[in-house]
Amino acid sequence: MKPILAGLAACLLLSACSGAEAPPEEQAVPVRVVTVAGETVPNVIELPGRVEPVRVAEVRARVTGIVQERLYEEGTDVGAGQPLFRIDPRELRASYAQTEASLQRARATATNARAVVERYRPLVAENAISGQEYDAALAAAREAEANVAQIRAQLEASSLQLGYTTVRAPIAGRVGRAQVTEGALVSQAEGTLMTRIEQISPVYVSFAQAASEVLRIRRAMAAGELDLDENDRVEVRLTFSDGTEYPIPGFIDFLAYSVDQQTGTVELRAEFPNPQSLLLPGEFVRARIFAGSVQNGLTVPQRAVSLTEDGGTVFVVDAKGQAAIRPVKLGAMVDGRWIVESGLKVGDRVIVSNLQKVRPGAPVQIVRTPTGQAPAPAPAPAPARARGAQ
Repeated sequence: MKPILAGLAACLLLSACSGAEAPPEEQAVPVRVVTVAGETVPNVIELPGRVEPVRVAEVRARVTGIVQERLYEEGTDVGAGQPLFRIDPRELRASYAQTEASLQRARATATNARAVVERYRPLVAENAISGQEYDAALAAAREAEANVAQIRAQLEASSLQLGYTTVRAPIAGRVGRAQVTEGALVSQAEGTLMTRIEQISPVYVSFAQAASEVLRIRRAMAAGELDLDENDRVEVRLTFSDGTEYPIPGFIDFLAYSVDQQTGTVELRAEFPNPQSLLLPGEFVRARIFAGSVQNGLTVPQRAVSLTEDGGTVFVVDAKGQAAIRPVKLGAMVDGRWIVESGLKVGDRVIVSNLQKVRPGAPVQIVRTPTGQAPAPAPAPAPARARGAQ
């Protein structure tokens, strides 16, 4: 009986010793890192903007009459002076003919008055007629000449009115849909709107910036912290609502020097070439304003950042060789890299690979850096951790 009890005791002792063994050491996850370093980064400001045509012309009736014909195709490009509508010219043509006849009659009267003056001139010298009669003839001739000039001006006005019966495009651009149809009565007094023409090559994009931000940029430029390009131009790039980028950059061409009292913003405007008419008036876009460059800025690759509601997070390698999560405040993304406004410092090692396997506090093994630097040696386990595992 004693040998059996001794064997059971030995088995229990071995089992207890086995259960007291330390769990296996957690394997380090191989990762790649980039070391954060100060560099020159663009100062990017993101703002919503709205596309506007550089010129807009409202084509309105300049004479009263009935529209006979529309002479253009809606939604097409037209040139300056191209006929758009024809208004019934018959009434104005008759008025022109009447004025022309009045001019001919006035000219005949003036010719006769001049002839009378010529006949009276030698008679006055011979005292055959009184000076009063000669003066009256001379005044009649002058009055006839003035009447001719007045009717000639009326004829020119009638000619202009007759020319306005053909409604022409005042500028080149894209013409909209017709606001009137054939048979409609248009009025000169009311200035009936007939159509609109918008010049959309180039185009403007207008946006508003907070006055405090504009002040900050001016102070940074005055302090030498913000450098513009050699031409002192501010580049702007656009992104459509579907996320695609407009391929042609534009430049700021207007900055208001007054603040909107209701919104506290300053109006800015950029001009963009639009050769393929991709930018449409009234369209809302996202503008990225490259307001110079900032020295000693920080950036990280896009793949290293996990976006959150408050900004983003990255994994860094701490002094113990473990992964630590770090919240960061993100600026704009330029060329596949996020500009980091806060949360990182120069020298931090940011993990850029195997992010799905990395957990906070887990050991990591740096295998290679994208910049070609030699991998950092694996950190030795901390003594406290080794003692706890025994």
